[in-house]
Amino acid sequence: MRFPLVHDSHDPLYRQIERYLRDSILSGELEPDTRLPAGRRLAQELGVSRITVENAYAELQADGLVITRPGSGYYVNQILPSMFVTAGGDATIVNEPLWQRELPECALFGGHEFENGNGIISFEAGSGDVSYFPVTEFRKIMQDVIRRDGTAAFEYGEYNGYAPLRSAIAHILTSRGIKARPENVLITSGSQQAIALCTQLLLKPGDTVLTENPTYSGALYLFRAYGLRVVGVPVDSEGMQTEKLESVLQQYHPKLIYTMPDFQNPTGTCLSNPRRQQLMALAERYNVAVIEDDYVGDLRYEGRAQSSLKALDPGGRVIYTGTFSKMLLPGLRIGFLLAEGPIYRVLTERKYVHDIAASNLMQRVLEVYLSIGRYRNYLRRSCKIYRERRDAMIKAIGEYLPASVSFDKPKGGLFIWLALPQGLAAEKLSRIALTEGVCCAQGKTFFTDQGAPRGAFDIRSDTGCSSAGSSAGGDMAESMPPPPDYLRLNFAMHTPEEIEEGVIRLGRAFART
Repeated sequence: MRFPLVHDSHDPLYRQIERYLRDSILSGELEPDTRLPAGRRLAQELGVSRITVENAYAELQADGLVITRPGSGYYVNQILPSMFVTAGGDATIVNEPLWQRELPECALFGGHEFENGNGIISFEAGSGDVSYFPVTEFRKIMQDVIRRDGTAAFEYGEYNGYAPLRSAIAHILTSRGIKARPENVLITSGSQQAIALCTQLLLKPGDTVLTENPTYSGALYLFRAYGLRVVGVPVDSEGMQTEKLESVLQQYHPKLIYTMPDFQNPTGTCLSNPRRQQLMALAERYNVAVIEDDYVGDLRYEGRAQSSLKALDPGGRVIYTGTFSKMLLPGLRIGFLLAEGPIYRVLTERKYVHDIAASNLMQRVLEVYLSIGRYRNYLRRSCKIYRERRDAMIKAIGEYLPASVSFDKPKGGLFIWLALPQGLAAEKLSRIALTEGVCCAQGKTFFTDQGAPRGAFDIRSDTGCSSAGSSAGGDMAESMPPPPDYLRLNFAMHTPEEIEEGVIRLGRAFART
């Protein structure tokens, strides 16, 4: 064991040794029950007297950080004294540097940790089920790519992305009615990075971004981390209420509109065609950039696809982002954006500054997977499986949850947005549900103010849903009841049998509230 000592310091050597070992124990570098070096050997390694080391060990023993075992030596104590333990049970160092204590408070996840394992059925995830993805086939493609390309597959590659993959993505987008050229496609490390690059480029701390309310929590985390002001526009069963958008644009003068027109996360709604036209007209009138996040646009189970905002874009107004993480494997971390004009070059430069380039190997493997038609087959199979799982969850909700819950039947995507009975808090229900063995995403995570404001979501359907209000975050008559709280339930991650069991458990939690 070697560590720096300052021999000409006013701080005694034994204190320096004691402080180094203390910090190593409290930080976890020296784990409980670790044997410390014998005093004679450590003294030789550090070039000090044996009594100096023994004095340091004695200080640690006096504080209960180390113990002695006769004939064996000093060991890190298995149970640290309570004065060194935080409420969470982890040891902490109280003498961190001042600049660390001045860091901004981290409140992205509200202290919540995703629950998995131990028999928990989680409806909380934000992606599809990877358990039936053809891993063996994908591994074979990877082996073929390595054999074909050799060391070239392990180089950085092009900063804007592997050219054949950009061509494959442009071809997919063209088939959706979006005019896309490979030279306007930028490969990113997931769509989250695409959104981050655009945000960093277009806005500065204190600027305003408009979103749907509720909206994707990952985008909210990102915008808050960059010090932006987030203003939400209410959502109803036809998506963002664009009839309220102009007044918000006039009041807040935003630099960016972030939207998910198809199977919006978390509500699952789709923006109607008239509202798409209105949004684009207002963005042009008020000179506002638009990020269109099409994270699962291909997962449609019924109805006809509508024109994307990018397809309605006369040129350069909309930055279109997509990802393969939700549709294929989250660990791929391959996303993309489509942008025209000078912004494409600047975004490419920003991408290079962040991480030089996305994984060259995975880009090449994905390109082969896309080009030989496997992706389309996988999508068709996914749509069939997820439709069955959606229907299984709807059936189970009808059988096992109170009739007072409500939701709109999603025509695609991954989620059911469940409105709870009046007065029932999602936080309370979630705590009870966890004890029953089921985990759900609380609705407050997705609202711009971390809570469901009046009029934030107007839900109308044939499932007995009622309106939660209609004003754009403004006041409502005092006689109106407060809006409901929500849970977001992912129906894609589990088999119909697991979904039924999970909803049964959720029903038991309702009964205990």
